[in-house]
Amino acid sequence: MNVPMLDLKAQYQSIKAEIDAAVADVLESQYFILGPKVKECEAAIAEYSSCTYAVGVASGTDALLISLMTEGIGAGDEVITTTYTFFATAGSIARTGATPVFVDIDPVTYNINPELIESKITSKTRAIIPVHLYGQTADMDPIMAIAQKHGLIVIEDAAQAIGAQYKGRRAGSIGHYGCFSFFPSKNLGGAGDGGMVVTNNADRAEKLAVMRAHGSKPKYHHKVIGGNFRLDAIQAAVVLVKLAHLDDWTAGRQANAARYDKLFGEAGLAGDPIVLPKVLTDRHIFNQYIIRVPRRDELIAHLKEKSVGCAVYYPVPLHLQECFANLGYEQGDLPHSEKAAAETLALPIYPELTDEQAKYTVDCVAEHLEKAAASS
Repeated sequence: MNVPMLDLKAQYQSIKAEIDAAVADVLESQYFILGPKVKECEAAIAEYSSCTYAVGVASGTDALLISLMTEGIGAGDEVITTTYTFFATAGSIARTGATPVFVDIDPVTYNINPELIESKITSKTRAIIPVHLYGQTADMDPIMAIAQKHGLIVIEDAAQAIGAQYKGRRAGSIGHYGCFSFFPSKNLGGAGDGGMVVTNNADRAEKLAVMRAHGSKPKYHHKVIGGNFRLDAIQAAVVLVKLAHLDDWTAGRQANAARYDKLFGEAGLAGDPIVLPKVLTDRHIFNQYIIRVPRRDELIAHLKEKSVGCAVYYPVPLHLQECFANLGYEQGDLPHSEKAAAETLALPIYPELTDEQAKYTVDCVAEHLEKAAASS
């Protein structure tokens, strides 16, 4: 049996007529950059995220970068974030000229540990970027309290968490900015790169809109230097079609996670030797289903032999990346992140995953662990 890590073709086939018609409408209009379709998408994402404003941008990375730029964060500033995330989080900080300051994670949720943030604040600190990893929000109340106490900006990296909830509030609506990615593999993915920044502040929304168009207002007049961060109409059209299906897809992912939990439990593997995901917030959307397992790389090799897709998010924490060597971090500085990087594995969780595929995946994991135990 073949179990892909992600099956976007299956998703496309289920909504092919809608997608094709939406793209055809854009082609007929010949209105490709910003325009009415992007405005419609912005309004829909703002409403879905319980925010007043949304500004479409070219990628989730650009969403982070433009939020930092709008706040004037740059050389000489510091931004606190997690070390256990996709590179764009810290890369965007570095691209402004600011310095990323890395904090370790909560080993249960894999999100930034709020208890470790305040000790990292200096006179140079300007912002905090919590990441809602794998589809579950970070613990935002203490983060917001710390930010308010020290006068800091909070930029939620919600690239993996559109629709996730924390104490009744949607991801992206809690901080000063919320950043989404429409990369095709995300729960709400486009047909290429795309992103969105949401905010509840009118002035910030206006500045974001200016910054995404080279800082021009009116056209060809520039008081600030922005960038080419514009969302194109085809991506907006695809996202709009998919947004109507997102809650159903989220329910499918949640059902698949519950099925995995049940299957691993029935196999006697839950908790030991496999640590399963813990849901600690209102709504976990399961962008990924993450297990922790000893001798992970051996399991990966076995799953590949059995044609079961899997992936490691992320094998090297950011504080140990070569490009950040000048920051002076060493192995052992952020142990929970380093341990997660060595032990975690993502299993297929997409909504179209069948009962047979899920059972086969768990059976393959069990088979490997039994052989490993017998040989040890």
